[in-house]
Parts: sequence; structure tokens; C-alpha cells
Amino acid sequence: MKQTNDGDNNILVQSANVDLGDNFPDYAKTNIRQVASKYFGHLSLASVHVTREGITYRCTVNMQMGALKMMSGEAKDKDLYTAFRAALQKTAKQLRRSKRELREDKAERTDKDMLLREGNAPLRSERQSEGVPFANDEDDFRAAAE
Repeated sequence: MKQTNDGDNNILVQSANVDLGDNFPDYAKTNIRQVASKYFGHLSLASVHVTREGITYRCTVNMQMGALKMMSGEAKDKDLYTAFRAALQKTAKQLRRSKRELREDKAERTDKDMLLREGNAPLRSERQSEGVPFANDEDDFRAAAE
């Protein structure tokens, strides 16, 4: 197993039975740094692992930002760089979703879903017992309005 380690940012590039050459480890580290700076900025740990399966490469990218859980993406392709980019995109998507969840400036939703999550909305059986029609689709809404 070959591996290169970038001590400054804790980015590990590994391969099993694959010659990564001189360019791929630098390419992987550069792209991981770019994704890390875009979403949270503080990269705790990152690793790239490449294996060969027949004529395809399997690339796994793991990234941990700050105190968040480890995000992981995996992809297979005949081209090593394409497999890496696809795996990195999957990891970036997880980071983007985590960042969206943690954002403090997002607006509060006061729609039906929020009321249901809080448990404040009356249940279907309670509304029917009060004589309030329950509408499942557009036709029921029209019928209830007439």
C-alpha cells in the first residue's frame, strides 16, 4: 500500500495496488482543500483511498470538518480522476447539507409540517369529530369549500 501524507492539513492519499503517479496526490489535496474552505474552513482530517477493481477504479473520500461527524463519498469509474471527482462531489453534498442545517440565520417555518413536528396540530380524528372535513387532495378541498 502506497501512501502520501500532507502533515499541515492532515490529508492522506492512499492506494492499494494502484500507482497514483506524482500528480494525483497533489490534485486530490488541492481539491479537498478547496471543498473544505468552501463549506466550513477547518479541515480536521481527510483521506482518499483508491483501489482497482478490474478495469475500474474505486475511490473513497472521507472528510471531517471541525467537530462534525465524518462525511464519506465513494464512486467507481474507468478514469481515476473522474472517480475521485464524483466521490468528492458526494462528500461535498453532505457537507453542504450539514452547513445548511447548522445555519442560524435560516427562517422559521410555520407551515403545517412545523406544526406537526411540534405536536400542536390537531389530529385527523380530532378534526373529524369537530365536524371539520379532512381534505386529502385538491378535489376534497373544492368539495369542502362548496
